[in-house]
Amino acid sequence: MFENLNWWEILALLMLALLIFGERLPKVIGDGLRMLRGLRAMAQNATSDLSRELGTDIQLQDLHPKAFIRKHLLSEEDEAAIRKPLQGLFDDVKSDITAVKSDLDDVARAADLKSHGTPTTTTTEPSPSASASGSAAATHRPPATFDIDAT
Repeated sequence: MFENLNWWEILALLMLALLIFGERLPKVIGDGLRMLRGLRAMAQNATSDLSRELGTDIQLQDLHPKAFIRKHLLSEEDEAAIRKPLQGLFDDVKSDITAVKSDLDDVARAADLKSHGTPTTTTTEPSPSASASGSAAATHRPPATFDIDAT
């Protein structure tokens, strides 16, 4: 639940809780922990009652509908039969993606060699008409660079 919070955010939440609840903060934390223990006990009781009624061992994670169907309604052979066509499709897509990735890596390597192997920019001198115009900006402007591959 709190896996996306960093230490600064947790500290800010604690400071906010201190400001809101003040001196009652320890009592509020105790009530919250007591409520959490009660909810956990109710969930344990519900799963043990359900396990006893069904005659199988059920964990809290098994109550998710997909996991429940997979564990209690499908045999291993049924599950394998369902997964077989999807596994073939998964393997095909995975091999296609691997081929595309290798092609992109080859193109990136070729582009990297081309950019480091040959100079791609050249400098040009300012034209005599620009310097003759009398503009101070034209005489102090650095020479323009052009990309040969872009033109």
